[in-house]
Amino acid sequence: MGELGRIIETDACVAEGADWLRRADPRFAPALDACGPLPLRRRPDGFAQLLSAIVSQQVSVASAAAIWARLQAAGMVTPEAIRAVDESALRDLGLSRQKAAYAGALAAAEIDFAALRRMPDAEVIATLVAVRGIGVWTAEIYAMFSLGRADVFAPGDLALQESARLLFGLEDRPKERALRQMAEAWSPWRSVAARALWAYYRHAKAREGIL
Repeated sequence: MGELGRIIETDACVAEGADWLRRADPRFAPALDACGPLPLRRRPDGFAQLLSAIVSQQVSVASAAAIWARLQAAGMVTPEAIRAVDESALRDLGLSRQKAAYAGALAAAEIDFAALRRMPDAEVIATLVAVRGIGVWTAEIYAMFSLGRADVFAPGDLALQESARLLFGLEDRPKERALRQMAEAWSPWRSVAARALWAYYRHAKAREGIL
């Protein structure tokens, strides 16, 4: 098994990463100066967090919250509960046919969530994307914020791509492969680089009156 890297647990960890990033790539300085301290954004880990991510795919925040509230009220947020019902019961609670199938696949996968905490980043991603309905972006976000991994990035994220274009003065928004390659220079603090780019995206769009 590979080596387990740095875990982000506190605001001080994020600040340490931001200081490193400022020295390693001075292009981040305008973003860090404009946005102030970067958020910790730690979340719980486990089955419910991944199920919530599936619920949130391709729907509005309000719709996702409403469906999630119905699932919680029905007790349908554990693998045991999901395995005990058929997909029609999940669809009655607001899940699409596809998402009901994804929820069933997640419950059937019987992921050892405690073991994920001890796995290297690449193994975490590989374990999660093996489950139907969990893509690379969802796996990377889980590793970043539920497991606190300091050196994970999510180059498929459109906000990160657009923020990189704005911050670095690029002519075009970098595609996923190009941004993943670019982010290699920000190791071992790639998830702090992601936080900086997300923060700068919100700052830039608010300045333009878009948000």
